[in-house]
Amino acid sequence: MASSRHEHRRNAPVLPLDTVRKRFALLVDGPAPLTVDGSRFHGLPHRPVPLDELRALLLAPACPRLTRDAVWTHLVRRSRQDGALWVLACAGMALPALAGVVRRLSDRFPGEASDLQAEVVSGFLAGLASVDVVRPRVLPRLRWAAYRQGHAALTKALDAPTPVAPGFGPSVPRPPYGHPDLVLARAVREAVLTRTEADLIGTTRLDDTTVTDWADHHRTTPNAAYKTRRRAEARLAAFLHDEAPDVRDDDPAAHAAINALPLPRTEHAEKSPPAVAKTGPDSGLLKCGGSPPPSRPSPAPEVR
Repeated sequence: MASSRHEHRRNAPVLPLDTVRKRFALLVDGPAPLTVDGSRFHGLPHRPVPLDELRALLLAPACPRLTRDAVWTHLVRRSRQDGALWVLACAGMALPALAGVVRRLSDRFPGEASDLQAEVVSGFLAGLASVDVVRPRVLPRLRWAAYRQGHAALTKALDAPTPVAPGFGPSVPRPPYGHPDLVLARAVREAVLTRTEADLIGTTRLDDTTVTDWADHHRTTPNAAYKTRRRAEARLAAFLHDEAPDVRDDDPAAHAAINALPLPRTEHAEKSPPAVAKTGPDSGLLKCGGSPPPSRPSPAPEVR
């Protein structure tokens, strides 16, 4: 029994975040840990600060944002000037952010945890080499780079065909069906949405990213992002209606799914007084089933 447990540990894939955590611990362990001169930054101790202590100081709510940005600007520049040691140092400093990205994506990721973590770390390292350190919010933009690559891996994994065991027929339900990420990926393939529009809908509707944050990362205004999302969702609704095949009368689930989608505009609708488009988080646009919510006046746009 004990030998089988040891064999399982040897065969288990090494998780990239665990590797970063262990290597970072070696950098700050012992009598000569890797440090940053705290006297160069407002609010930090005027002495060499080990990186693990520095990370805790930057995570503290009382740490000024300007100090956090200044330290991360210094760390990114060191990684570009001095190479692998400081690249690892940056990854270790960003571990709490990277772990948060992995937690957000892992619930829906159908593959191995090591594959998702590798993509997230790879996105962070790519951002480390290219992020503009002159602009503020260096760490949030590095985190966003990690999230984008992880989310791309998630979308690709969800879009892959599901293996079917020999002797079993396909058990895919009749359309409309599917995970929201699959719906968005299919809409991009069919040129209904651009990748940017799909990313906007996915990150602001399915995750906890606000439209304001998304707009900031994409160098646009929240108002423009809201308009883009509203128009993209209208095209997506029309596309899903067109894709829904004729369903049998004895298929109430399919009827409910179709009826839950907002109806696309028709010639008759264009002659009628325009309806107020509902774009709130409970609009049911990407949900598959259930009854549409009762009509009510649209509230002022919420900032998510």
